[in-house]
Amino acid sequence: MDHNFHLVTSPHLQNAIHSIWQTDGATTYKEEAILPKGIVEIIFDLGSSNPIHAIINDDKKQLSKYFINGFNTTSINIQLPAHQAFLGVRLHPAAVKNVTDVPAKEFVNANIDLMLIKPMFNTLWHQLLHCKTFSQRVTLITDVFSASLIELTPREKLLNNFLSDHNSFIPSVKELAKALCYTPRHLSRKVYDITGMNTEEVLLYKKYLHAISLIHTTDFSLTQIAYSSRFSDQSHFIKTFKAFSQITPGQYVINKSHLPGHLYKHVR
Repeated sequence: MDHNFHLVTSPHLQNAIHSIWQTDGATTYKEEAILPKGIVEIIFDLGSSNPIHAIINDDKKQLSKYFINGFNTTSINIQLPAHQAFLGVRLHPAAVKNVTDVPAKEFVNANIDLMLIKPMFNTLWHQLLHCKTFSQRVTLITDVFSASLIELTPREKLLNNFLSDHNSFIPSVKELAKALCYTPRHLSRKVYDITGMNTEEVLLYKKYLHAISLIHTTDFSLTQIAYSSRFSDQSHFIKTFKAFSQITPGQYVINKSHLPGHLYKHVR
């Protein structure tokens, strides 16, 4: 399996696109569970013509050749093809509406066919197919997105940074509103449009995301991770983790892969 990754550094694009990645090659496993990761991605399937199926909230869906996967709060289970070729564009959450003309909340816990949003994505998918290298695809995507992006306001950039940084903590809605220069009511509307969650839920969600990060980057015990992620106690940590991922932190540690938030099963 070949993996490519490009971190966007252009000042004009940085507030909209975090990174572009590509995987291409034979898959070792038949199934993949993708836990909520606090990101929004546009995925282009550049592989075979065989349909790929996913299960979201017990609902089986056939994935489009180009779809957007939102700021999820539940796991997605994918039936992996024998050979996969995916190109992903990771968006900053506050910029999703600028890219798609649709609030990011509409993509939460869903895989939405981008053809239903903007026909231009069909053209882009065909152009990506004809690119011979990952570098050419990165150039194409950055050119296309650069032409349509609208600059975020300073407050939107602050909110963007807060949502994108899984290591940042603010203990209360009141303090978050003050830090981002919003009234609590205005902040609630902005956060809901982006995440589909209220502000209190987002603060809890970020604790869960921080715990995932610590599991992969430290040798902390689960008790230490719960404390470091600002959970009130171990019971609250386990309950919250399971609410978002459908498994306990202990089960995640046993089954985790090298990629945070990705679990694989059923070796070919």
